[in-house]
Amino acid sequence: MRCIVTTVNRASPPSTHDIGALVALVNQDRASEAEHKARALLALHPDAGMLWKILSVALLRQGKDALQALRRTTELMPRDAEAHGNLGAALHDRCEWTEALVSLRQALALQPLNGEAMVDAANALRALGRAGEAVPLYQRALQLEPRDAEARNNLGNAFLELHQYDEAVSCYREALAQRPGDARVLRNLGNTLRQLGRLDEAAASYQQALRLDPDSVDTLNTLGNVLRDLGARRESVPLYARAIELDPVRAESHCNLGTVLFEMRRVDEAVAIFRKALALAPDYAPAHLNLGLALRQQRRPDEAEISCRAALAIDPHYVEALVFLGELRADRGQFAEAEALFQRAIIIHPDFPIAYCSIATHRKMTDADTDWLRGAEALLAQPLALSGEISLRYALGKYFDDTRRYDEAFGHYHRANELTKRYGAKYNRAKLTERVDQIIRRFDAPSLQVFEAQGSSSELPIFIVGMPRSGTSLVEQILASHPAVFGAGEVIFWNAAYDANRNGAELPALSRQYLELLQSVSGAARRVVDKLPANFQYAGMIHAAFPQACIIHMQRHPIDTCLSIYFQNFFNIGPYANDLDNLAHFYGEYVRITDHWRAVLPASRLLEVPYEALIEDQEGWTRRMLDFVGLPWDPRCLDFQQTDRVVITASKWQVRQKIYSASRGRWTNYAKYIEPLNGLLKRESHAGHFAR
Repeated sequence: MRCIVTTVNRASPPSTHDIGALVALVNQDRASEAEHKARALLALHPDAGMLWKILSVALLRQGKDALQALRRTTELMPRDAEAHGNLGAALHDRCEWTEALVSLRQALALQPLNGEAMVDAANALRALGRAGEAVPLYQRALQLEPRDAEARNNLGNAFLELHQYDEAVSCYREALAQRPGDARVLRNLGNTLRQLGRLDEAAASYQQALRLDPDSVDTLNTLGNVLRDLGARRESVPLYARAIELDPVRAESHCNLGTVLFEMRRVDEAVAIFRKALALAPDYAPAHLNLGLALRQQRRPDEAEISCRAALAIDPHYVEALVFLGELRADRGQFAEAEALFQRAIIIHPDFPIAYCSIATHRKMTDADTDWLRGAEALLAQPLALSGEISLRYALGKYFDDTRRYDEAFGHYHRANELTKRYGAKYNRAKLTERVDQIIRRFDAPSLQVFEAQGSSSELPIFIVGMPRSGTSLVEQILASHPAVFGAGEVIFWNAAYDANRNGAELPALSRQYLELLQSVSGAARRVVDKLPANFQYAGMIHAAFPQACIIHMQRHPIDTCLSIYFQNFFNIGPYANDLDNLAHFYGEYVRITDHWRAVLPASRLLEVPYEALIEDQEGWTRRMLDFVGLPWDPRCLDFQQTDRVVITASKWQVRQKIYSASRGRWTNYAKYIEPLNGLLKRESHAGHFAR
């Protein structure tokens, strides 16, 4: 509190000597004595403004409530700038921003060069969401006192709130030049660098802040967040754990830990953490939303919606929750209801990129979508957080692809992928090649014969594998339209199971665990589909665990496949997806390992379905797939788009449409941009791999 008393109102009834003595007591830090003497004099002179002023400062110096005395002072001394400034500063410290601003403006009207009142007024404006009005006040205060690091930091905060990130960085660096050991300013600098996508610099700033203040829960959380952005999720876990240890009741820390566990596909653990956050803070809307996201991944859509609606009950304008509710509607094929929710989010928050992205994702865009295009391009012209620009670029790429403006489409897709690389996740070609070598060695033909003897006899699971965007969701939807089949979506199991299965002895236990997992979601279904595409790596182990299970391998034109991946804003798919050269390498390893499975797995357990052949002869290939999995024909499989089920993959709109051939040969529209993928064309004639 900067409240001061320096002037004497000689017209007041108390004597000049009494007033001077009181001022001396305050200045000697004898505030308690000053309070008692001021009260005694006020009993004699109740309308003496100067006595009220001294009393208010004495109370403030002792940490006591001085608001009554401050208000009375301004009533009796309406032309005293200090009195209004003192009242404004007290209201500022109590976060009573509207009243504070009124008093501070009165102080500035009487004393225009009061830099402290300028800073307090600017702080109040920012707290009221008026950062644009705060900026000139901070700037004027800094003209009066250029070395005021606090004002410089707060000006940076205002620029950050206005998304003027470069200006914010300059302010924080100037503040640090005055106070190089200020962990709070370092954290603010890190926050801004993170928004700019300069993640390595942001991490360095947070780390420096943490060295200065190792027990700062804020810094632990923010450093954890940027490490997540950099792809160093495992490194962020102990930071969040330490934040929870220091402040066990802070729901934000629990939420952050739950989020990183969710991103690491440790969904069950994430759900438990989010529930703990809600036990600590039942009205913490982000915890409700994050719990909903995790429940959705567990294929518990009704519970996910309850959590989402709980978040909206707390904050009806929570646009992230509105968009998630729209995604839940889209999961059920209710696309009109979904778009209405996305549009509502845009009305509430016109600068929210994710809502624009969701609209483009869940239907075919047309030239009539001029309002959408105008809004998206206007938003792109503004400074955006990295994640927001990436989402918007993918959405604009989709719009221009749908409207056949392919040059513009590729420009946005390319920029989206290049921006995604800023998150720092690296694709290690040698590591993948080594892993494929290891899998091939461990599951060669002789080993499979040994392992099969330990496997389960269950025919319950059907595995659909292949590259992402190869038609796995379509085939799941077709099969799940059969009354005997339950589509379980992408079941996260076999990657961790492979790492746990060192010598084959664990196979019986893994088989039991997997069956329990399927049965927990599928009821009495005769067959359950697991359509995680990446299981193509583990087809040998899957066959060893379930020798009677059916594996359907989806194949699609290699360049169409890779380009579709490149054009999709995937969650957690892997850094290979953002670079055409890396995509070509990944595809080559996929071919290498699937060639191996073709050679060593029984033909009766592996059916290869060319996507292009399926869309040309839907009924023929559908009958063939049903025969393969041992089920009778059912015509509902031909009308798969009518099947009422929850689909949460990126293809949830496409699988609700009748089979169409527009995606076939799509790559030819982009032939001049995709030179790194051209080598994949040589695989067209690869025996058993690609059917024209």
